[in-house]
Amino acid sequence: MPVLTAHDLHKSFGPQTILDGVSVNIRTGERVGLVGLNGSGKSTLARILAGVEQPDSGTIARRRGAEIGVLSQDPVFEPSDTARDVVLAGLSAWHAAKARHDEVSRSLAAGSGDAEALLAEQAEVAADVERLGGWDMMHQVDAIIGHVGVTRPDAPMSVLSGGDRRRVALARLLVSRPALAVLDEPSNHLDVETVEWLERYLVEEHPGALLLITHDRYLLDRVVERTLEIDKGKVYSYDGGYEEYLEQKAERLALEARTESNRQNFLRTELEWLRRQPKARTGKQKARIQRAETTKSAPPPRAERTAQLSVESVRTGKTILELKKLGLAVDGKWLVRGLDFSLTKGERVGVVGRNGTGKTTMLRAILGQVDPADGGGAAGEGPRMEGEVVLGKNTNIAYFDQHRSGLDLDKSIFENIAGSHTRVEVGGRSMDVRSYLERFLFDPNKARQPVGSLSGGERARVALAKMLTQSVNVIILDEPTNDLDVMTLAALEEMLIELDGSALVVTHDRWFLNRVATSILAFEGNGRVVRYAGNYDAYREQRASAALAVEAEAEARAAKAAAAEPRPAPAAAAAKPAGRAGDAPKLSFAERKELDGIVGRIDEAEQKVLELEAKLADPTLYASRGAEVAGLLSELDRAKQEAARLVSRWEELETKREAAGKG
Repeated sequence: MPVLTAHDLHKSFGPQTILDGVSVNIRTGERVGLVGLNGSGKSTLARILAGVEQPDSGTIARRRGAEIGVLSQDPVFEPSDTARDVVLAGLSAWHAAKARHDEVSRSLAAGSGDAEALLAEQAEVAADVERLGGWDMMHQVDAIIGHVGVTRPDAPMSVLSGGDRRRVALARLLVSRPALAVLDEPSNHLDVETVEWLERYLVEEHPGALLLITHDRYLLDRVVERTLEIDKGKVYSYDGGYEEYLEQKAERLALEARTESNRQNFLRTELEWLRRQPKARTGKQKARIQRAETTKSAPPPRAERTAQLSVESVRTGKTILELKKLGLAVDGKWLVRGLDFSLTKGERVGVVGRNGTGKTTMLRAILGQVDPADGGGAAGEGPRMEGEVVLGKNTNIAYFDQHRSGLDLDKSIFENIAGSHTRVEVGGRSMDVRSYLERFLFDPNKARQPVGSLSGGERARVALAKMLTQSVNVIILDEPTNDLDVMTLAALEEMLIELDGSALVVTHDRWFLNRVATSILAFEGNGRVVRYAGNYDAYREQRASAALAVEAEAEARAAKAAAAEPRPAPAAAAAKPAGRAGDAPKLSFAERKELDGIVGRIDEAEQKVLELEAKLADPTLYASRGAEVAGLLSELDRAKQEAARLVSRWEELETKREAAGKG
């Protein structure tokens, strides 16, 4: 049963057609993804489907009584409302259903009204309460607020950042459990762990239908069951997630290419026939000429445009970037403490961690935007730094700010890139600004459009275009994937992979990190920052392995302590005469000798584990001896297994010795 059906939608902004005869249906409980280039109309279509905006023409039928919740990219709230007030407002449907259930229950208890009708209504509203979250929603509200990363639920909305407001809006929508949730870029401003939680929640707990607009390819691939693509005003539907979408789109484009090839062959054949014919022509000949003219005048399919990103690299020196005993504090709290880190040529380091752990503050320190100090700043003060940031003599940094603050929103795209000039220097050669902007998918007729009127993704492309006019050898990107479409993200990934330099990338996009990162710098809280070899998946495996090892070590130590405690022998066992048949076997000479020396061997094995862990925690290992990491990880795994084996053997021998002593 459809929750929403739209037919023949049209929408234009001035001369630009956004939707050209679009038809869409979303079934009850169906999870649908919506993809397309920035500026292609994804958000416009979503707002029209949700009833927030009206089409120029076309019809939309929504199931009666079906609630539609929308997470917009720029939510608006009453400044005085607290974050918790806003989230609780999402329970209006739940409160109404529960109030009606209570009212019907009171009527039944009082014996007033038609009992049969009241029982049917009670069952109906009880089902609504269950669908909207159950009978104990306050507990769920607090859980969701915590999961999405709202750290100050009692703060007024007026003091929260844009990212915090987005998280509050997401929490409100999730607790409301609408029949259709329209999520426009929900992963923006979320850290990786929160995105992974959201992924699980949408699949396992969200009861309604879903329209998901996102650049996060893992989120698309793991959540949606059908993918819609908006392209040049048309919408194409593909079964499955992102991977299936790519496969089916490739098939569609191949079919279009074959169709165009057949059309060209037909034109060639017909034109050759026409040129051979005499001037006087029959009715059949005239019909054939008309077919040829019609085919000739039909426009070919437009080639799909992709961004062309490149950067001019400059030569680096021996030192590129080093952090020496770096410490960073905000409001008296240490976010980073004692960090040693070096960046070498060819490295692409992904930076991950929960929001507020200091990732952007570290980037600001590298860029010289944090004041050095002997200690941490007091409450209310800006960030303070200890330690040293060393930049190489030839290090040239390009910085992509997550807030796109380097753009003047009142000026045009053209002016932001080139000022009053008509040409721009790129890669040592002069280019016309409009030609340069075409590399970033901007039509020449949009070059004079104010940046403030652009979508978030289009602004991000302007910021990229501005950054890449520089000649650099280090690129620092702070949340570059926010708002960018997947085609531009793929182009950015290719540019970084081919970069003749180094990169630091703060991002929550797991797909991006898996394609680009050569190592991961993880902000783990309480000032701890650890470097891991490999991409995001390798980092997750190493974290999981380390957690298991810590758990096994704790269990082994607990077992060792428990076994070492003296246990009084039971009276019956103490009175038992020695040598009676059935006595427990005694330790052999070899076993007694083994037991005497095993504690020392356990200490040596555990010391080896600590030494290997210390080596793997050394940042210089990844900078200068990265090839050794895999071997050290294998050696660490073997050392942990040996330590666990020795502890298990010690417990076995000790138990046997105690049993023999009681025999």
